[in-house]
Amino acid sequence: MELNDANLQTLTEFLRKTLDPDPTIRRPAEKFLESVEGNQNYPLLLLTLLEKSQDNVIRVCAAVTFKNYIKRNWRIVEDEPDKISDLDRTAIKANIVNLMLSSPEQIQKQLSDAISIIGREDFPQKWPDLLTEMVTRFRSGDFHIINGVLRTAHSLFKRYRHEFKSNELWSEIKLVLDTFALPLTELFKATIELCQTHATDINALKVLFSSLTLISKLFYSLNFQDLPEFFEDNMETWMTNFHALLTLDNKLLQTDDEEEAGLLELLKSQICDNAALYAQKYDEEFQPYLPRFVTAIWNLLVSTGQEVKYDLLVSNAIQFLASVCERPHYKHLFEDQNTLTSICEKVIVPNMEFRSADEEAFEDNSEEYIRRDLEGSDIDTRRRAACDLVRGLCKFFEGPVTAIFSGYVNSMLAEYAKNPGENWKHKDAAIYLVTSLASKAQTQKHGITQANELVNLTEFFVNHILPDLKSPNGKSSFVVLTMLHKYKLSFVPQPLSHCMIVTKCFFFTVLSSYAVVLITAAEMAPFTEQLLNNLFKALALPGSAENEYIMKAIMRSFSLLQEAIVPYIPTLIGQLTHKLLLVSKNPSKPHFNHYLFESLCLSVRITCKANPTTVSSFEEALFPVFTEILQNDVQEFLPYVFQVMSLLLEIHSNSIPASYMALFPHLLQPVLWERTGNIPPLVRLLQAYLEKGGATIAGSAADKIPGLLGVFQKLIASKANDHQGFYLLNSIIEHMPPESITQYRKQIFILLFQRLQGSKTTKFIKSFLVFINLYCVKYGAIALQEIFDSIQPKMFGMVLEKIVIPEVQKVSGTVEKKICAVGITKVLTECPAMMDTEYTKLWIPLLQALIGFFELPEDDSIPDDEHFIDIEDTPGYQTAFSQLAFAGKKEHDPIGDAVGNPKILLAQSLHKLSTACPGRVPSMLSTSLNAEALQFLQGYLQAATVQLV
Repeated sequence: MELNDANLQTLTEFLRKTLDPDPTIRRPAEKFLESVEGNQNYPLLLLTLLEKSQDNVIRVCAAVTFKNYIKRNWRIVEDEPDKISDLDRTAIKANIVNLMLSSPEQIQKQLSDAISIIGREDFPQKWPDLLTEMVTRFRSGDFHIINGVLRTAHSLFKRYRHEFKSNELWSEIKLVLDTFALPLTELFKATIELCQTHATDINALKVLFSSLTLISKLFYSLNFQDLPEFFEDNMETWMTNFHALLTLDNKLLQTDDEEEAGLLELLKSQICDNAALYAQKYDEEFQPYLPRFVTAIWNLLVSTGQEVKYDLLVSNAIQFLASVCERPHYKHLFEDQNTLTSICEKVIVPNMEFRSADEEAFEDNSEEYIRRDLEGSDIDTRRRAACDLVRGLCKFFEGPVTAIFSGYVNSMLAEYAKNPGENWKHKDAAIYLVTSLASKAQTQKHGITQANELVNLTEFFVNHILPDLKSPNGKSSFVVLTMLHKYKLSFVPQPLSHCMIVTKCFFFTVLSSYAVVLITAAEMAPFTEQLLNNLFKALALPGSAENEYIMKAIMRSFSLLQEAIVPYIPTLIGQLTHKLLLVSKNPSKPHFNHYLFESLCLSVRITCKANPTTVSSFEEALFPVFTEILQNDVQEFLPYVFQVMSLLLEIHSNSIPASYMALFPHLLQPVLWERTGNIPPLVRLLQAYLEKGGATIAGSAADKIPGLLGVFQKLIASKANDHQGFYLLNSIIEHMPPESITQYRKQIFILLFQRLQGSKTTKFIKSFLVFINLYCVKYGAIALQEIFDSIQPKMFGMVLEKIVIPEVQKVSGTVEKKICAVGITKVLTECPAMMDTEYTKLWIPLLQALIGFFELPEDDSIPDDEHFIDIEDTPGYQTAFSQLAFAGKKEHDPIGDAVGNPKILLAQSLHKLSTACPGRVPSMLSTSLNAEALQFLQGYLQAATVQLV
C-alpha cells in the first residue's frame, strides 16, 4: 500500500464504518482492515491519519486501530509469518515517540500503550535509544510532553513488579536505572518546587500532581525487585518529600465528587504503597523514616471520611499498617493496649461496616459484588484491607485483639437482635469481623485452612448462622444471606440439609453462586423444575441478561442433576440457543459465554448418554445459530462452535451426516487456520470427520485429501503447533483407506525429515516416534522400512540408530507408549531386513531400548540449548483457545484390545520369530544383550508361557 491520498481516503472510509452499530456495515469493514494489515505501509498510513486527519473521531479511531495492530502483530513468533516489514518497524520506532508526545492526551495514551508493547519486545536490545530519547524530553519544561514520557515509562516499567528474577531482567533494570533514575529524581524535586510556586493555580496544580503520581508509580516499579543503590543513596530526598506530600492538604485539590478519587487522593494512595513496599522489603534501611510515616498515615486514616472516593487511599493506608504490624522490627509500635484499642475502634471497625454506597453497589451490580466478595478480588477494598490488618495484628497480639473484638461483635449482634429488619448491617459487620478474626490462613479453593483457636466457630455458627440460613428474615437481608453463605463456605465444608432455603436462594440473582456449591443432588432433586425455572427467570432480571454467575449456576445445576434434567431439555435448549444467538451479536462477557457453551455441552452429553439418537434434535436446534456464527465470523465463538460440533459428530455411529459434509470444505480454508485459538478445536473436528467417515471423505472429492494434507503441512512447520499436525496425520493414517493416500505417503515423510533437519525439538521427536510406530502398526514393518529406504538408501537404519533407539525413552502417555512398544516389536520381529542385512547390527540395541522403555523411568530431560515450546503455548496476542470441560474427548487407543500387554506381545512375537529362525534369536540374546535386560526378557517369556528355540 502506497502512502498516498487515495489510500488515506480509503482507510478513512473503512475506519468510519468500523464505528457503525450495524453489524452488516461494521463487520465487512473490520474484515477489510484485517485483510490489508499485512501490507507494507499499513501502519504508517494509520500513523499519518492519526496525525493529520481533520476529523478527531477518525484520529482517535486510527490511534486505537494502530495500538491493536501493534498488540497483535509486533511480537515475532518463530515459524510464523511476520506481518510487519522491517522497513515499517524501523519507521514506527523512529517516529512514534515524537508523534506520541505531540498528540492530544486521548491519542497520546493509545500511542503510549503501543510504545510499551513494542518496548516489551524490542527494548533494550532492538531499541537502545528509546530511554535516551524519552529522558531528553524532561528538559522541555512542557508538562504535556513530560507526562507523556512518564506515562509511557510507567507502561514500560510496571512489568518489573511481577517479572521473575533473572540475569536478563537485572541487566535491563540496571540500564534503566543508569539512564533514568537521576533525571527522574531531579524531575521529582523540580515538580515539587513548581507545586509550591503555583500553589494557588488550580490548572497548573492538576498537571503537576498528575506528574507526581506518575513519578511515584515509577518509583514503586524501579524499587520493586531490589533496593537500587541510587535510591538507597537518595532515600532522604525521596522519603522526606513523600512524607511532606502525604501530610499536604490543598483546598484547591479537594473535589465535590463523592465517588471519583481526586489527584491528591491518588498521589497519597501511591505514596502509601511505596512506604509499604519499603517497610516490607527494606525494613532495615527504612527504619529511620518509619515512625513519621506511621504517624502521618494514622492521622490520615482517622481524619478521612467514608466517601467512596477515599476507598483506595484508605485501603492502601491500612495495608501499610498491616505490613508494618506483622514485622518483628516494629512490634513495639503496637504492643500498648491503648494503641491496639484505638486501631480497632478508629480504623478496623469503621472500615468493616457496610455503607450506603456498598448497599447501592450491591443492588446495582450484584455480579461485581460476588466477584469481589466470593472470589477474593476485593483486594483494594476497605473491608479487605481491614481484614488483613486484623490478621497482621493477631500475629503478635492474638489474645488482646480477640478480646477487644469480642466486645464489638456482641454489641453488633445485640443491636441486630433488637430489630433485624432495620439493623441488618450490624450483623453483616459482625459476621465479617468474626471471619476476619478467625481466619489465620486461607485459600480460595479450600477456604479457611488455619483458624484462631480463641474464636469458637461452632458456637457462632449454631447460634448466629444456621438460624438465618434456615429462615431468612425479609430484608435481613440479601447482603446478610450472602455473608451467611460465605461464612459457611469458609468454615463448614460439609453440606448441611437446608432444602428450605434452596428455592429462596435461587430467586435472588446474587445468591445463585453461593447456594449452588452447597447442595447435594439428592437435596436438589425435589426442586429440579422450580430451580431450573427460577434460574432462567433470573437471566431476565434487569441487568442480569449476561450474568456469569447465573449461567455458572445453570451449568453446575445441569452437572449436579444429570439425568433429572432430561425431561426439561427440549424447553431449555431453546432458551440456551436463543441466548447464544443474542450474545453472538456482540460478545462482551467471556465467562458468561464460556459457561453458556458448557451448559450446551452438558445438555448434549446428558441427553445423548441415555439416547444417542437424540443428537439429531440438538443439531436441528444448534446448527442455525452455528451457521450464523460461522457466516459472521464471530471469532470469539468459533473455537467453542468447533468443540460442540466435534462432540455432536462423535456421538454419531460410523457415518457422517450430509449437513457435516457440506461444511467440510470450509473447515480447510486457510483463514481459519491463521488464528491460533482455532487450531486445537479444528484439528479435533477434522479427527472426528476422519473417524466417522474416512472412506466417505476419500471417495467424495479428489481435492479433500490434498486439503487435509495442506493443513498438516502448515501445522507441522510450526514449533508451537506441530503436535496438532501429528494428531491430524495420525488420524489420516488410521482412518483413511490405504489406497487413498498411497500417492502422498512419501511426500509426507519427506516433509517430516525436512523439519527434523531444520529445527527439531524434543516435542517434535516424541510426536514423530509415535507417528512412525503407528504407521508400522497400520501398514506393517516392511512397509515402514521400504518407505524410509525409498527416500534415501539406508535411511531406515539411520532413523533407528539416531532417533528411535536414543530417544524412545522420552515418549510419554499410556496410549503413546503402547503404540511405540507395538511398533518397535513389529520392527524387531516382522521385518526381514532386521535379520538379514546390515540392519542386523541394530537388532540387539533396538531390543535393549524397548526393554528399557518398559522398565526404566521416562526421560523427561530437555537439552540445555533447546528453546522448548510447550504444547500449551499460545504465541502472539490472539485470543487463546478455551477448552470446554464438558466437551472433553475420550482418549482414543488405535490398537485397542488387539494388544493387552505389550510385554506379552514382545515375548510371543520373539517366540514366533525364533520358530522361523531356529537357534538364531537365543544366540543373539546370549552373546549381546546385557544381563539385566536379559533377566527382564526372561520374565516376559515366563509370563507369556513361551520359550525361544
